Amino acid sequence: MSLAPDSVAAQTQWLDATAQAELVASGEVSHLDMVDAAVERIEALDGPVNAVIIRWFEHAREVAAADPSGPFAGVPFLLKDLWSHYEGQVLTNGSFALKDVQPVSTSSTNLVKRFNEAGLITLGRSSSPELGGVPVSEAVAYGPTRNPWNTDHTSGGSSGGAAVAVATGMVPVAHASDGGGSIRIPASCCGLVGLKPSQGRVSQGPERTEADLGVDFCVTRTVRDTARMLDAVSGPGIGDVIIAPPPIRSFAEEVGVDPGKLRIGILDHHPHGHAIDADCAEATRAAGTLLESLGHNVTPGFPDAMADPTFTSRFMALWAVNRAMGIATLSSMAGRELTADDVDAANWAQAEFAKNLTAVDLAQANAAVLAFRRSVHQWWADGWDLLLTPTLGLPPVKIGEIDPQPGNPMAGMSKAAEFVPFTPAFNTSGQPAISLPLHWNSEGLPIGVQLVAAYGREDLLIQVASQLEAAAPWADRKPALAG
Repeated sequence: MSLAPDSVAAQTQWLDATAQAELVASGEVSHLDMVDAAVERIEALDGPVNAVIIRWFEHAREVAAADPSGPFAGVPFLLKDLWSHYEGQVLTNGSFALKDVQPVSTSSTNLVKRFNEAGLITLGRSSSPELGGVPVSEAVAYGPTRNPWNTDHTSGGSSGGAAVAVATGMVPVAHASDGGGSIRIPASCCGLVGLKPSQGRVSQGPERTEADLGVDFCVTRTVRDTARMLDAVSGPGIGDVIIAPPPIRSFAEEVGVDPGKLRIGILDHHPHGHAIDADCAEATRAAGTLLESLGHNVTPGFPDAMADPTFTSRFMALWAVNRAMGIATLSSMAGRELTADDVDAANWAQAEFAKNLTAVDLAQANAAVLAFRRSVHQWWADGWDLLLTPTLGLPPVKIGEIDPQPGNPMAGMSKAAEFVPFTPAFNTSGQPAISLPLHWNSEGLPIGVQLVAAYGREDLLIQVASQLEAAAPWADRKPALAG
């Protein structure tokens, strides 16, 4: 490809990260050309969607001028505004209280160091709700991040800004994290590939623990980018408490590999018997038919533990404790004790609930989660290879539907539970799960489907995802807003 200098932004917009890296490596464009092209796209496209909330354009140009090396050298990138410390740069965790403080990180996380070592050039931070606490990206501090397929609807959360930036071609890949579905939810809402890796695949050090519900990775438009990114950032850090088994070969080598005939369970309804949207169920059944056409055996089946009606309350007990710990960290970053006026109402309510839990309550919740994890893993041990589900229970909801209500700060969480009944189980179990953009509804909104593998089997997810990508390509589908 030969690019005129004034057309780099347009001609690289829909190249994936692998192709952009190859273009830089060829010498056709420079690292700085790629940064300037991404800056041009962000400035042209971000206004209606509000995805990039903190901008480090001059810093990115300085990094580009140093000609970074690595498998993604020169590829423009965004970090999510949640826990991802980058030495010398601002992190606000979507917090209204920290937006004015503008706290600067004094060190970088293991993952951010690996992003930098891979040659990615970070242009700033993408939007996230405060503390990543809800499955939409509508932080009070920065305003809602809108779905580029229809700006009346959510981009999903908590990695909503990351997903919008990739879906519009501002950048080809962006950092995302997932404590209850927050990689897979926005990937589904925005028509992207969203892999939640196995617990312990990507180091959470030095400040966070792999034993928690959350994992970090990215959102992409192609399976090969997902695989190559996983190669770039996976592996333990010093002192990590959970370490996923190493792959037998690079994840990039799994793209296009025939997985053989697999036994796949399909769950096309709510595991607790509640209603889900017909489009989400139909997307799942259509994916099952496609998998059958590829030679797999797809039959109804899912882990019995997912039907346990007490699962949500156990998950929410741990979630509430995490909110309380998160608010304590925000207070430390702000240099003062935060009050209810400083914090999102739903986060504050959950933190207050957590204060009433005893040590025994927390121990019982952890024991119940461990029992759930073992039960879910047993389903795979009994001979199943993959589980196919909808990613979400509803299409992308409208902006404001998951907001707290006056006098009832947890009202939005009830709607959130309807929206995301399928993703949190696999944060609890620690298994890898991927959302793939295989369906769009009659309103033109993306509807993702989720595949879940046994612990440590990202290789199998990549093999099957690449099969589906070849059979039903999605790369040519682009939101009109992005041009």
